[in-house]
Amino acid sequence: MGANAVLSVDIETSDMGYQMGILVFSATGTAVVVEPEAQS
Repeated sequence: MGANAVLSVDIETSDMGYQMGILVFSATGTAVVVEPEAQS
């Protein structure tokens, strides 16, 4: 993939069962490649 920066992150949690004690985490983000601006 080769990304070197992350622009945004969304983290979500969900209970799968109150009595069972299962907690699910989900994380998504937007990865980009950042390069220096060319000098003219």
